[in-house]
Formats: sequence, structure tokens, C-alpha cells
Amino acid sequence: MTGKLAITGISQLVTLRGPARPRTGDEMGNLAIIDNGAMIIEGKRITCAGTRHEIEPLINANCKVIDAGGRVVMPGFIDAHTHPVFAGNRANEFEMRASGATYQQISAAGGGIQSTVKLTRAATEDELFETSKHYLEWFLRSGTTTIEAKSGYGLTVEDELKMLRVVRRLNNEGPIRLVPTFLGAHSIPEEFKDHRADYVNLIVNEMLPKVADEGLAEYCDVFCEEGAFSIDETRRIMLAAKERGLKLRLHADQLTLNGGAALAAELGAVTADHLEQADLKGIERLKAAGVQPILLPASVLMIGSTKYPDARAMIDSGLAVVLATDFNPGSSPVPSMPLVLTLASTMMKMTPAEAITAATINAAYSLDRGAEIGSLEPGKVADFVIYDCSDYREIAYFAGVEHVMKVFISGMIQSSGGIQEGGKNIFSLKIS
Repeated sequence: MTGKLAITGISQLVTLRGPARPRTGDEMGNLAIIDNGAMIIEGKRITCAGTRHEIEPLINANCKVIDAGGRVVMPGFIDAHTHPVFAGNRANEFEMRASGATYQQISAAGGGIQSTVKLTRAATEDELFETSKHYLEWFLRSGTTTIEAKSGYGLTVEDELKMLRVVRRLNNEGPIRLVPTFLGAHSIPEEFKDHRADYVNLIVNEMLPKVADEGLAEYCDVFCEEGAFSIDETRRIMLAAKERGLKLRLHADQLTLNGGAALAAELGAVTADHLEQADLKGIERLKAAGVQPILLPASVLMIGSTKYPDARAMIDSGLAVVLATDFNPGSSPVPSMPLVLTLASTMMKMTPAEAITAATINAAYSLDRGAEIGSLEPGKVADFVIYDCSDYREIAYFAGVEHVMKVFISGMIQSSGGIQEGGKNIFSLKIS
């Protein structure tokens, strides 16, 4: 679909219009909803958004019209922490956790990240591309239009580059927008388990230069955790990445309180992710440094933990909280942002409005794309979703339901459910 497009008959046009920055405090609860709304798109950008009474007189014969039929329209979700490129899966470990094994026990026994590394190293670039493309369809069906995409299952120079080239190819060939992050410091590979310093040297002296020279990543991330990378190792890798022009993200204080949040603040990281164990001191450090916390409640759910990050303390402190899925084959095989919204409200006591802000405009700013996406305002890219509900709160409230009817990326329809132009519901049930 090209040219001029109008979306009318919107019960709630959830615009998230507001200041040109991430939203904090009470701002996170203000979605700038236009009741009985409408919107006009020309090419890939929004030209106007307002009430139906204001917008419909602007529609002419050259404008294609879609009647949303009294449904919600919102910005596409922006999933700011994912690991979508990998081979195989770890369904066997899911079963092991159900039988009582912990995430740490499984990793110590040779499972976890290392099991995915073996399969990913053995896969070709084309095989990884096809598998990841299938996963991106799941994101799209959940209303996600942009994802941050990490490497981290190669852990050799060539395999990390292979993964990032797959991310670049997915970005070039598919509808979903991907933002690449280098995560060579995801785990110490088996062949270096007795020579940790040599692997850190490999990241700093070989991986980072090649990633930077090929322009394969915008960000560098490190899994700063007991059993992964120490504070000192993380600092060295991230300072080297910064020298190469990469912006910083950090897995911090997930399984233990080891100072990851404080390190993210010290280094000026853009985000500190996970933070299940972060304390008030760490939260204060993040706030003082302007680091955005990315909270990943699906990973808490899927490893069978009950320790969720203290989202309320973070919001009350003035942090611009972000929500993401942490989609990966081990700790969070979850591509659904609606499920994350449900968990944010039920387990972290975020209001539905705060959760939506965290999954759209705040997430956009965490990826340095807040000027382009994350809200529905004139001049911004037309990434939006029509949901089969009349109230935005239903997206999280009716859990486990695919509410998505149509997904638009850059003004183009990418996914359709049971709604057609003219607002007629074309779902049918055939019983034989």
C-alpha cells in the first residue's frame, strides 16, 4: 500500500504524543488517547492524527480508507532486548526446570547458553536466516514492529560475525526493523574455560575491531554475572567497545547483586537490563547517570523464579522504564509483548498505561529512535497496529489472546487478521 491512507473508526487512538524524550514518573501513565480517532498517512509517515470529526473532512477520493470498526490503534511495540538468531531449541531444559532443576544447575551441567552455541556454530548463515525469519513472524503477530537483536551464540570471531550478518540480512529483507547489538561477551566458551583472559583478549582485540569495521552493530552488550563476566572483565570489554564507537547496553544484576547497575552508571551505558536483584542504591545510580532500565519479566516467569525487578521503585525514582521480552531459546522463549504487559501489571504492579509507555516510546528512546517511532504523531514513521478490542487495557487483561488485526510498518500492511477495509469483520467459523 502506497500513497495516501486514512484510518478511521478508531475507538481509542493511543498516540503517546508528548515531550521529545523518554517518559518518566506520572508521564508514563499518560497515553494521550484520542477517543473516536482517525489518522492520515502519506507514504511512510503520519501527516495528521485527531478526532474523526477533525480528520474525515481531509479525506478525498485519492485516499484509501480503512475503517477500524471501533477498535484500538496503537504504535507498534518496540522490543528492546531480544536474542532472535540461534539454532535448535532447549525444550529439554524447559522440561528439566519443570522437574526441579534451576537455570544455574542446567548451565553447570553443560546446558544453557553453551548448548545453543554448539548448534549455532554448526548452522550455516542461510539456515540461521530461515529459522530467525520464522521467529520474526511471531513478533509481528504479537504487534511488534521493531526489535533490538543480539548476537552471542557464536563465541568465535567468525560465528559472531555470522550472526550479525544474519541480523543485517533480516533487517534488509524483512518488514520488522532490527537494531543490532554485539554480545560476544555472553558466556565464556568451553574451549576457553581455563583461559578466561584469552577469551576477553579475543573479544577486545579481534571481535570488536571486525564488528566495528564492518558496521555490523550499533551497540555492545556484556552478560555481567557470576559465572559469566566479572565487573573488571565487563569494564574492559565495554571501554574497548566505546573506543570503537559502539554504544553500551548491559545485562546487570539478574541472578545476583554484583554491582552491574553501578557499572552501567559508571560507564554511561544507554541501558541496564534485567535488574531483578538491583537494590535502591543501584536504582539511584542509574537515575543519576540517566541509564534506562530494561525489565524482562518473561525471563523471570520462564526460569521459574519469583524475584521480579522493583519496577515501582524505578518509576517512582524517575527512571524511564522499558519493557522487553528477552526472547531467547533458554530463559525466555517468549516473543509476545502482550504477555510481557500482563506480567508487568500482575507481577510488577505497573499500570497498563505505564506498561504500554515502557514498550513503545520509552523503548524507542532506548534504541535512539524516539524521534522516528514509538508514538503516533505527525512526521513520525507510520508503525502502528489495529487491535481487536475497544479499550487498550484489554491487550494485557485478556491474556494469551492474539488481539492483533492488522500491523503496519512504514505505512504498509504487513500482517492481517480478520478485518478488511470498510470495517467489516470477516472472521468465520466453519464446523464440519
